[in-house]
Amino acid sequence: MARQLSILAAAVLMALAMWFWVQHIAIPHQESDAATLGIPRGNLSDLYPRWLGARELLLHGRDPYSPEITREIQAGYYGRPLDACRLNDPRDQQAFAYPVYVVFVLAPTVHLPFPTVQRSFLCLLVIATAASVVLWMRVLAWRPSLAITLAWIVLALGSFPAIQGFKLQQLTLLVAVLLAASVCLIVRGHLFAAGILLALTTIKPQLALLPVLWLGIWVMGNWRARQRLFWSFAGSMAVLFAASEWILPGWLGRFRAASAAYYQYTGGGRSVLDVLLPSIVGKAAALILVIVCIALVWQIRREPADTPGFRWSLVLVMATTLAVIPMFAPYNQLLLMPCLLEIFRTARFASGVNRLSRFLFSATGLVVVWPWLAAALLTIALVFLPASTVQRAWVVPLYTSLAIPVMVLALVLQLRTTLRSGVNAAR
Repeated sequence: MARQLSILAAAVLMALAMWFWVQHIAIPHQESDAATLGIPRGNLSDLYPRWLGARELLLHGRDPYSPEITREIQAGYYGRPLDACRLNDPRDQQAFAYPVYVVFVLAPTVHLPFPTVQRSFLCLLVIATAASVVLWMRVLAWRPSLAITLAWIVLALGSFPAIQGFKLQQLTLLVAVLLAASVCLIVRGHLFAAGILLALTTIKPQLALLPVLWLGIWVMGNWRARQRLFWSFAGSMAVLFAASEWILPGWLGRFRAASAAYYQYTGGGRSVLDVLLPSIVGKAAALILVIVCIALVWQIRREPADTPGFRWSLVLVMATTLAVIPMFAPYNQLLLMPCLLEIFRTARFASGVNRLSRFLFSATGLVVVWPWLAAALLTIALVFLPASTVQRAWVVPLYTSLAIPVMVLALVLQLRTTLRSGVNAAR
């Protein structure tokens, strides 16, 4: 018990260090940089473009994809509309680039002032992120002690991806808990409700595509017993698309154009692999990984939802998603939570299988823990060095950010070997 309380205490210290780094080192550096270069800073809430678009569509019938709405969004998000003549203005236009049915999710908020919506949504995201940890544990059939569970929740809430998501009010955090709840319902046999939640995750299609494809393959593995998931998902999507077409005819074409423009002005929609490798090589690697992922989950599509094979399919799909999606913002890494939980749970069984396993466990542990260690070191440095000096090193905790999805995916693929060898059967 003393060891578990020590782990919890260490988790609290790591989380506090990360929050301190964000509040007193990273943000002050960004504010100083913005003041020097004339970079506009408004509410900087990723929720705002979606909320304003939903309000204008639902209350005034205005097209959220229109240039007029985009300029109004910029006035709130950045404090003023962007000016192409100003070289230091951000490239991200902050246009409404979501499927229009996201407005139904935000509909209860459109009559409220945005500061109230911000505070309420932040509370929701904190609760949802904590809940997602517990949900993933249930999916993985892992029942650790209360202290270990709390340690994982504290680390999740004190991780940079979560903090960035909280600061930006990013809908990725909502998608993460919806996906966790959907898979948890699948494991418990509630396929109809799972299909509804799965449909809602498609408000961020790039994050939901591979999980939806995986679960479609899983349904095909036992159509008679699992078809309720398919019909529930398909029916929910039909309702969302029909309601969207009713409220904004022709929305799908507008959404496609907005998505294409988004990837253009944010740097061409590059994945982690595109950043780490030459562009053509990165795209080829992403395609190969998707094909390998589909082939592997196809092989074990008949596995019931409460088996190691299903759990391994889950972590493989989530790790592959983070490696290949055309964006590399750290807040998306919260979708790696089931992967990290499974890696931690299997470490004592799988790390001793061979040298490659030991290396991957060690390397992955290092890149995952590095942000907390670096944040703690910079926090301590503030005691001895001027704030301006420490702030120049603000980016150090992010050095391993791009490596995390890649290393996690490599380790997940290696775990397949341990699964086949029967190591997991010893749990």
